[in-house]
Amino acid sequence: MMSFRNEKLEKASWPNSIISLLTRIAEYKGKQALFERQIPEILKAMKETAVIQSTEASNRIEGIHVSTRRITALVQEKSEPKNRSEAEVAGYRDVLKLIHESAQYIPVNENVILQFHRDLLNYATGAGGSWKASENYIRETLPSGETRVRFQTVPAVMTPDAMKELTERYEHVKNQGTVNELLIMAAYILDFLCIHPFPDGSGRMARLLTLLLLYRSGYEVGRYISLEKVIEEDKEHYYDALHRSSLGWHEGKHVLLPWTEFFLTMLLKAYQRFEDRVGVVSEANRKRGWKEEKVQEVVLSMLADFSFSDIQERCPGISRPTIQKVLNRLARQDMIVCIEYGRNARWRKIIL
Repeated sequence: MMSFRNEKLEKASWPNSIISLLTRIAEYKGKQALFERQIPEILKAMKETAVIQSTEASNRIEGIHVSTRRITALVQEKSEPKNRSEAEVAGYRDVLKLIHESAQYIPVNENVILQFHRDLLNYATGAGGSWKASENYIRETLPSGETRVRFQTVPAVMTPDAMKELTERYEHVKNQGTVNELLIMAAYILDFLCIHPFPDGSGRMARLLTLLLLYRSGYEVGRYISLEKVIEEDKEHYYDALHRSSLGWHEGKHVLLPWTEFFLTMLLKAYQRFEDRVGVVSEANRKRGWKEEKVQEVVLSMLADFSFSDIQERCPGISRPTIQKVLNRLARQDMIVCIEYGRNARWRKIIL
C-alpha cells in the first residue's frame, strides 16, 4: 500500500520512455478487436497454447517443474495430479480458468484473493486461503552458497490490514481517473509482492492478479499470449526491477520507475508477440498454400536450433501434418537438418 499513500502515484513524474510505452500499448489494445473478428480459429488455438504455457512458466519461475506432456494433460483435465508438483500445476490451472472465464465479474478484494489462494493450493496442501501467520522474508543465495535476506516483508500481524488498505486505496485511485490504469496496476502488484501476504504462493498469486487486473480493464492479450512466459524469459530483469523498486518501500521512499518500466515492457512484448503470431493473416492473404508459406517463413526466421513445438507455437491454427510437411520439404531441399530424432526432435537451419 506504500505506493498509494501520500498521493505518491498522483504526484509521480514519468519520463518519456514510460509515456511511449503507454501509447504503444494503447495502440495494440485497439487492434485486438479487429483480430478477433478476422481470425477466430487462429485465436482459439492461441488460447489453448497460452493456458498451457502460463501454467508451466508461472510454476517454473518458482522452481516447480513438470513435463510439458503432463502439464498439457493436467490443463486439459485428462489426468489427475500424481505428486506435489503436479498438484501445484492443477491449482494454478483452476484459478487461471476462473479468471479467463469470469474476470469481468470478479471484484478485486481481500475475499477474492483469499479464495484464489485457497484454490491455488487446493490439491497440493489444502492449507491455502489464509494470510501468513509467521514472518516470511525474500532471500537470495550468494555465489558462496550463503543466503541473506534481500527484502523484509510486512510483518504477519500487520498483513490483514495491509491487504485491506491496498485494495481500498487501489480502487480509490482507479475511480478517481487521474492516473493511467496501467500505472495503478503496476503499483498494486509491486505492493502486493512487498507485502508478500502468503507463506507459499505469493509470486504465483501476483501473476494471476496481474491477469485479473488487466482483463478487467480490457487488456486481454494474456488470453492469447502467456504473460507468465514473457516474464520467465526475462526473469533476471524481473527480479532486478522488483528489487530496485522495493528499496525504501517501508518508508514510502521507493522509486516506482524500475518496476513500472518492466511491467509495461512485459505487456508490450506480449502484444508484439500477439501481432507476430497472428501476422498479416487476413481474408486477402488466405490464398491457397498460405499456411505452408507461413510455416516456412517462421522456420527460416529461426536463429537457433528449434523443436516442433517452437514452430507450432508461432503458427497457431495450422495443423501438425502441415507443419511436418513443410519441415520434410525444407529438409529435402537442404535448408534445414534434423539434429535430434524421436519425440523431442530438433532441427537446425543450414547457413549457405
